[in-house]
Amino acid sequence: MFVSRSILAPVAAAVALVPAPVLAQATGDLAAVQRHLQSVTTMTADFSQTDRAGKVLTGTVTLKKPGKIRFQYEKGVPLLIVAEGGALTFIDYSVRQVQRWPIRNSPLGVLLDPDRDITRFAKIVPSTDQRLVSVEANDPKHPEYGRITLVFARDSAAPAGLMLQGWVALDGQNNRTTIRLSNQRFGAPVSDSTFRWNDPRRGGRQN
Repeated sequence: MFVSRSILAPVAAAVALVPAPVLAQATGDLAAVQRHLQSVTTMTADFSQTDRAGKVLTGTVTLKKPGKIRFQYEKGVPLLIVAEGGALTFIDYSVRQVQRWPIRNSPLGVLLDPDRDITRFAKIVPSTDQRLVSVEANDPKHPEYGRITLVFARDSAAPAGLMLQGWVALDGQNNRTTIRLSNQRFGAPVSDSTFRWNDPRRGGRQN
């Protein structure tokens, strides 16, 4: 495939304007994020969720790789989000509604697949705070999948030297959700039964 030098020239010029130490730092940070995502097998944490309207919900999140996550909302909130078996499931018990879609079509997919090479579709987001590392991931071939920006704090005691602080997810309909984490715990045993859920359409039958 022939690519005109005139097309590549502006790209090369733009890269040349970025100081080498900055490029090296970004490359190193992206590699550290990859190592973090590959090394974490389980995680539990408290979370607060803010939607685009500013509504805040809290709860606990449990992650187990590959492919499993559960958002258990605070008491009185009839919602549940569970990923297992390749699908992300949203359950609204107040109206007995269940929605499912492939995890790979969700921005959360980047958190759940330890074999995914994020260096192919992610980039470091520049920040003036050197204590933080932010990385934006999206599939340019499938913009309808949305994108996610993961935020880490540098922490030598955390996996790969990074502590996941949360993320901002933008779905295919431009709905923005911000998740902030606290009390993160890594590596504790998590039973697969954690990701079972009661289907409101089947009289409480468990999935």
